[in-house]
Amino acid sequence: MSDGAQGAPGGRGTLPPQAQPGTRGLSDGQETLPPQGTRDGQGTPLSHAGAGPGPAGPSRPAGGRPRFARPLTVGALIGWTALSVILPGAAHLRSGRRRVGYILLTIFGALLLAVLVGALILSGEGNAGFVARDSTLMTGAALAIAGALAWFLLVLFSYISLGPQRLSGRGQIVSGIAVGVLCVSVMAPFALTASTVLTLKEAANSIFESNTGNPSAAPVKHEDPWGGRDRVNFLLIGGDGAGNREGVRTDSMNVASVHVATGNTAMFSLPRNLQHVRFTPGTALAKQFPNGFMRELPNGGLLNEVWQYAEDHPDVMPGKKTGQRGPAALMDAIGYTLNLKIDYYALVNMFGFAHLVDAIGGLKIKVERDVPWGGLYGTAGTIKAGYQKLTGEEALWYGRSRVGSDDFSRMARQRCVIGAFAQQATPSVVLTNFAKIASVAKKSAKTDIPRELLEHITELGLKVKDARIVSLQFVPPEFYTGSPDWQKIRAATARTLRQSVRPARRPQAAGVTASPGASGATPTATPKPSRSTAVQPSQTPTQNGKSAQSLDEACGF
Repeated sequence: MSDGAQGAPGGRGTLPPQAQPGTRGLSDGQETLPPQGTRDGQGTPLSHAGAGPGPAGPSRPAGGRPRFARPLTVGALIGWTALSVILPGAAHLRSGRRRVGYILLTIFGALLLAVLVGALILSGEGNAGFVARDSTLMTGAALAIAGALAWFLLVLFSYISLGPQRLSGRGQIVSGIAVGVLCVSVMAPFALTASTVLTLKEAANSIFESNTGNPSAAPVKHEDPWGGRDRVNFLLIGGDGAGNREGVRTDSMNVASVHVATGNTAMFSLPRNLQHVRFTPGTALAKQFPNGFMRELPNGGLLNEVWQYAEDHPDVMPGKKTGQRGPAALMDAIGYTLNLKIDYYALVNMFGFAHLVDAIGGLKIKVERDVPWGGLYGTAGTIKAGYQKLTGEEALWYGRSRVGSDDFSRMARQRCVIGAFAQQATPSVVLTNFAKIASVAKKSAKTDIPRELLEHITELGLKVKDARIVSLQFVPPEFYTGSPDWQKIRAATARTLRQSVRPARRPQAAGVTASPGASGATPTATPKPSRSTAVQPSQTPTQNGKSAQSLDEACGF
């Protein structure tokens, strides 16, 4: 024998099929593997184990990354790319790029943990106002934009790692279009978040003016934003400005006195027709009206005229610019009447309020009796008695309708509308409808609360939502609006403030109608008699001695 030949022609022996190198089967048509140590067409050494698409698995090139035993279908490629959106790294693991896949999974897990920790921190007491800061809003918008870019690149590189070039031309087109739509889809939530945050920033800076550059404004100290006060008093105004009327009539006036430590609130409703209010002694308005606002007019000098009078007469509010005179005069008049220092005011146009109600999806209110609305005779419709969900227009008319009732019944309904809005405009509702709310607020709201105080107002507002609110209306028969007993009003105010911080031990609606507007009656509070001498004594048809009532009890919340 030479060179191992055993009688075969050409000097080479013939081995049986079972003994031939690389032969796996026993008959023709079965797979034949290359012998040990041979190389494929690209010069890569192959071994028997794992060679070919058989049960041993895909072939592994020199780089260690397995090649697909068979190309991915169009559907599978799109599916693995989509899975990477919610599980970054999945496509890279499928394509054999394990190191990159594990790195992406680790980064994603760290991000989820950071988001969870951040949410827990922000949900803690005293941290809600942090979100309202300008710097926080800008950071949030920047992170949302960065997230949109990161997820776009993630989808793109996940798609590329799966080898779309192995598909047919038609498959590449279909998968490319699908992944393009996926890229836009994953960017949309981030873009919406960035847009919402920037809208919030713009609305906040539009409604709340900054104290920066205003030397007359007291600086807001972060460690003591309320300047050592235990209560802060807000004048909440519903303005009746319309396109066919000059100026602003303040037809709804409520003072919310908030206890800073607890959020417990006393709300005082003042009638629009309270006559001949007085001003702080020594001021220009007090000198102009020493006996009360327009005391020379027995049937005039209403409280809702003070704002526009000050705007029309610059001399009575020296040093104030147009737009500042009206609120300053009204705050002074109401503050002196209640013996409270009004710290800030907020005005919402009545028609703008209707749009705000629509923006949060309507208001659920207990209507005690049918309320016709529209015009002088209620020809537009009727709000039926019972628990109703009112649209913005219906809520506006529910608080404004005079058909079959009077101004004091209107005040009671307005108080309940304000309370219902405060109760039902929860953070989740506001965030869900924020774009609409911000758009309406920028057009119809006005306030002197400084921008630097907004974060602290936010924290205080969250306290108020879970706190106790008592309400007192200065309406007949207990308080005569034509010739008010000012000392009696002050005594009732002081008593209600004390009551607001006491624990609620028993119902406080004694002697008060269960709900506003019932049978034409108005829920009123009847405070105890005052020992002080009234400045303007007047007869009161009922005796004093009863307290303010809870807003929940008054409105049937």
